[in-house]
Amino acid sequence: MSPEMIGIIGIIGLLVLFILRIPVSVSLIIVGTVGLGWIRGWDSALVQLGTTPFSTASSYSLSVIPLFILMGMFLSYSGFGNDLYRAVDAWIGHIKGGLAITTIGTSAMFSAISGSVNATTATMAKIALPEMKKYRYDDGLSTSCVAAGGTLGILIPPSVILVLYGILTMEPIGKLLIAGLVPGLLQMFLFMIVIYFMVLRNPSLAPVTEKKTFKEKIVSLNSIWPFLFLFALSVGGIYFGFFTPTEAGGIGAFGAFLLAVVTRRLSWKDFLNSLNETTRLTAMIFFILIGADIFSKFLALSKIPVVITKFVSELALPSTIILICILIVYFFLGMFLEGIAIYVLTLPVVYPLITMLGYDGIWFGVVMIFVMNMGLLTPPLGLSVYIISGIVKDVPIQRIFKGVTPMLLTIILCLALIVIFPEIVTFLPDLMR
Repeated sequence: MSPEMIGIIGIIGLLVLFILRIPVSVSLIIVGTVGLGWIRGWDSALVQLGTTPFSTASSYSLSVIPLFILMGMFLSYSGFGNDLYRAVDAWIGHIKGGLAITTIGTSAMFSAISGSVNATTATMAKIALPEMKKYRYDDGLSTSCVAAGGTLGILIPPSVILVLYGILTMEPIGKLLIAGLVPGLLQMFLFMIVIYFMVLRNPSLAPVTEKKTFKEKIVSLNSIWPFLFLFALSVGGIYFGFFTPTEAGGIGAFGAFLLAVVTRRLSWKDFLNSLNETTRLTAMIFFILIGADIFSKFLALSKIPVVITKFVSELALPSTIILICILIVYFFLGMFLEGIAIYVLTLPVVYPLITMLGYDGIWFGVVMIFVMNMGLLTPPLGLSVYIISGIVKDVPIQRIFKGVTPMLLTIILCLALIVIFPEIVTFLPDLMR
């Protein structure tokens, strides 16, 4: 049997394991090892199975992942998210749809520290939804804002997913993190504009809240400075070349710890919970990366990436049409598979194709984030929606999915803008050169 046919069988087998809900990491290791043994022999496969875990886990570039996660956990368990929400609400809570817009703004700022969809969505659901319920906000609007705001968690730096993309494609991680900043802010403002016009058209969705005095607004800023300080320290340090991404993560995590201790907001129990959650998430991600490394070696030996790249290069189609087809495929994959699984399954094939077509690899990393975010809001997977549904028991999940439709269309609009104007993504990384 040819290596190409073995590769196709391996990909089908991997999809079957995903559908059967076998963990992504385990599925990748099984298929990758069996595929290597089939093509190269079992001795070679077992050697890869023995050496890959150490070589992957000992990679210096991967150390940035637990550090950024730990920074977000310290701030999350310290309750800074609640203070941040109240501060943003003091400034913009009184306008039409103010609490909903506040939720988007707070999610963006919290994303700048957590770097995670799950952490941002769960935190904002616990903070924002009770407040909007108290002011009689429409359930569909309030839950959709939390779900949409959570998607900013993997776009605005530091983004763990962009770090994974950089590791899988060998693109520079520092430039990838900076590349997500402007698109993330653009997405945030588009969300806010859509909410404002939704409430302007139907005021019953969001009653107007009381306007805060100027003194109250100034006092509220005391709650924002920890986020601004850590963001400027870590992301600013990367941009200006003061720190590597790993050094920025270490400084950010230590800074978050000091802030939590100095303000006496981190109990011993919260400290242990932060370490426990960081360890759990890091182990999961590293296990997936070990499986992805083994599976990528199998795919490379199967020659499928080379065959597909050669086939597409011989098609008489404009590169834009090919890109649109790839994005459509990604959208449908996002409806059924988790984002990391899509990355490790497709990037060995798609990334060489994208660069062959002349597209910038850093730009494509941000484009992939937008497509993954669409999957977070669409059934049947819709991870962000399921997180909210698990926290808010009295809102039917169908209502939440219906409510996120305007937000989904907004993501599509923002994706179209960065495809038409790629400089939105690339101009900041280009300045770093």
